[in-house]
Amino acid sequence: MALPIACSLLLCRWGAKRLGIAAAEARRGISFKLEEKTAHSSLALFRGDTGVKYGLVGLEPSKALNVERFREWAVVLADTAVTSGRHYWEVTVKRSQQFRIGVADVDMSRDSCIGADDRSWVFTYAQRKWHTMLAKEKAPIEGIGQPEKVGLLLEYEAQKLSLVDVNQVSVVHTLQTDFRGPVVPAFALWDGELLTHSGLEVPEGL
Repeated sequence: MALPIACSLLLCRWGAKRLGIAAAEARRGISFKLEEKTAHSSLALFRGDTGVKYGLVGLEPSKALNVERFREWAVVLADTAVTSGRHYWEVTVKRSQQFRIGVADVDMSRDSCIGADDRSWVFTYAQRKWHTMLAKEKAPIEGIGQPEKVGLLLEYEAQKLSLVDVNQVSVVHTLQTDFRGPVVPAFALWDGELLTHSGLEVPEGL
């Protein structure tokens, strides 16, 4: 009888481990890179297409003509769309005093800027202040200063996008959204660098 019991215990442990892995995977958000073909010509990607830096470098004419590329504003989109679930990612800010982070419809106009239309939802940082921004309408956000790193929590079914203080692991502000189809992480900047960290679990308590 000892062998069957030992086998049962091993199976139980294996099953518990698998359940733990499955639970962790269920909590883990999307893993994405930045989509070079969407990046405005003033932006350059680095660190395996997980970071973006601003610089008036220009592109080869053949690349600049890509219809998926943003033409007027320094915007880049991620390569992975979201249609359901809760997802969390973080952004490290390096030497940037003006940027926007959020999500946008996958097919938003490439002549627009995130936050300037009603198909993108963003948090914007400029002049040492945070705001929400939708269709050019801005609202101030209190309780967070100049960051080195911030988090974003996307809750698709609940139609919410939240700015997260990664040090306190707390929501600073929640933006009510109006998702009608697939959305992607979206970024805009006019100086410095942004580095993304995706494939993360949603922190406990959020």
